[in-house]
Amino acid sequence: MSSEDHRGVGAPKDAPAPLFVQATRGLCPRCNAPTLFAGVLRFADRCSKCGLDFSAFNVGDGAAAFLTLAIGTIVTILGIVVELAYEPPWWVHVALWLPLTLVSVTITTRWTKAALAALEWKNGAGEGRIR
Repeated sequence: MSSEDHRGVGAPKDAPAPLFVQATRGLCPRCNAPTLFAGVLRFADRCSKCGLDFSAFNVGDGAAAFLTLAIGTIVTILGIVVELAYEPPWWVHVALWLPLTLVSVTITTRWTKAALAALEWKNGAGEGRIR
């Protein structure tokens, strides 16, 4: 399978940005334009620069569950340490851990979805196809 089979006819010849950069900046996997997201966690329909169809990516929200569990574990441990060390009132825990959890899960979910989309495009992955 040639690289144009899964990357689209006339794909730009520029080298793709490193995966970490693509994920953290929400870059289009084909042209590296920052057009992957239309909202905080929602993909745009297509790249406004090169026209790559983002709706074909099937990354799902499975990463969100894993990230929520991992971040929840870390925040719980931090909450216990703070409680045992300082014994703050309950509202301090709410003020600290609720925003930290929401922001952490949102940011890491966005990065993970972008990374999965970039890997899906790079590897030509698709539903129901085995290479």
